[in-house]
Amino acid sequence: MNSLALAVVGVAMILLGYFLYSKFISRRIFKLDPDYETPAHRYEDGVDFVPTNKWVLWGHHFTSVAGAAPIVGPAVAVIWGWLPAFLWVTLGTVFFAGMHDMGSLWASARHKGLSIGTLSGKYIGRHGRNLFLVVIFLLLLMVNAVFAVVIAGLLVSTPTAVIPTWGAIVVALLIGQAMYRLKWSLPIVSVVGVLALYGLMFVGDAFPIVLPDTILGMSATAFWIVVLFLYAGVASLLPVWVLLQPRDYINGLQLFIGLGILYLAIMISTPTVVAPAVNQNVPEGTPSLFPLLFVTIACGAISGFHGIVSSGTSSKQLNREPDARLVGYFGAVGEGLLALGTIIATTAGFRTLAEWESVYAAFNEGGVAAFVSAGGDIINAGLGIPSSLSATILATMAVLFAATTMDTGVRLQRFVVSEIGEIMGIKINVLVSTLVVLACTMGLAFGAGGDGSGGMVIWPLFGTTNQLLAALTLSIIAIMLIQRRRPVLPVLIPLVFVLVVSIYALIVQMGQFLAEQNWLLLILDMIILVAAVWVVVEAASSMNRARKDPAVDENAEADELDPSTRL
Repeated sequence: MNSLALAVVGVAMILLGYFLYSKFISRRIFKLDPDYETPAHRYEDGVDFVPTNKWVLWGHHFTSVAGAAPIVGPAVAVIWGWLPAFLWVTLGTVFFAGMHDMGSLWASARHKGLSIGTLSGKYIGRHGRNLFLVVIFLLLLMVNAVFAVVIAGLLVSTPTAVIPTWGAIVVALLIGQAMYRLKWSLPIVSVVGVLALYGLMFVGDAFPIVLPDTILGMSATAFWIVVLFLYAGVASLLPVWVLLQPRDYINGLQLFIGLGILYLAIMISTPTVVAPAVNQNVPEGTPSLFPLLFVTIACGAISGFHGIVSSGTSSKQLNREPDARLVGYFGAVGEGLLALGTIIATTAGFRTLAEWESVYAAFNEGGVAAFVSAGGDIINAGLGIPSSLSATILATMAVLFAATTMDTGVRLQRFVVSEIGEIMGIKINVLVSTLVVLACTMGLAFGAGGDGSGGMVIWPLFGTTNQLLAALTLSIIAIMLIQRRRPVLPVLIPLVFVLVVSIYALIVQMGQFLAEQNWLLLILDMIILVAAVWVVVEAASSMNRARKDPAVDENAEADELDPSTRL
């Protein structure tokens, strides 16, 4: 199989989804209204509620949801062959992810920028809301802990990425001042920011930062994890325009340039896909393709984490309701293109099938390291960029996106902790909620030892919980559409499919954890399964009631919730 043909077909499918299908659902399903007053204007406070240029908000949203998952998931899933991964990424992006992300933005913007967890209380009920928050909290716990471990591992394995990783923070702070204080135009900001970021990559490639084996009594990996959490805690407390928005916007441009470099290299070198279309000889111990493929690749096809970001931060910055199409759906398109590029890099970046099989000798091998190495070789062959610099570009791209997801993840988990406190009748301020988040996530990351490897203990459940949350979010969107007497099949079909594969995967993994006597994962699996089934039953009951009740008055409905609730 020629990689160029795979790239052309995949990119065409995903872009057609944006230009055709997203236009259909924005007009016929969600009916995005340019005259609707968004929460960013109604509750503007200069901290969380900030009307934002749609391209800047797209950059913030896209990089917040992208992270390392659209690289890790596809890079692992190609062990079943490139064809199943290719179909799930392309079709999932078009019909599942884009609709889910746009719908989450729309649902939250129609309810004062409230989180999807809060909306579950209105549309599913009090008990459903409490269980929904359990699933959200566990997912964010996994996201923050696992991504910190992934980033730390990359900073140790690819020391040339250290300078651009931390230098990007300085660039973002300066860009934020230039945009909001000095009022620079967006094109100038974009050019200066991107040039500075890529300049840092050249510097990093020339001056790699290698930490000693032990620093302050910790391993190098553990040291980076601590620093990352301290940074994420501080970043989550700053107004979004100071760091998060400019950092995410510049990173969004950087990703598309990085993807452009990768795809251009593929066009020039046209490497052959050496991996099988469907792998009939998977290594021993590899789980079955169904349902594990659909939870191994979460981000890049559909992801519940996107709904948390859409309703947690992005909806509070939406300038006009129609901007949800670009921010939400096109954000999913960007992630789909990243996942597609990962599939091509990890199946065509090897010289022979035997070489590919030596890397994919067992399930969960490959991952980010395979993407950086194989993708770097493709860029070197196609564009002549030195292998070291090529690897630095891809490693920095992966690190920066995982780090921006941590920024947003800590902020969102702080919202969830405050929300849980309200349910329990406890007022938790911003500083305390942030400290609670950092304590929980660092406790998980270091739970299995001083090297920080504990964060990877719950990786098998990450994708499953992510997809399950996507299904639960779709159930809220479906109830809203039923109440408005709008077409609901574009939501119900993805909802049913994702729900079935997620619950099936939870049951399969439960048997695996029991056989391995992995009690931590078994208990977490059971908690998530019970909470999910309970929420699904209540959601189904709510859908049935919505069909029987009179259609809602859309103009009055948005004011039913407590206006003091801002989570």
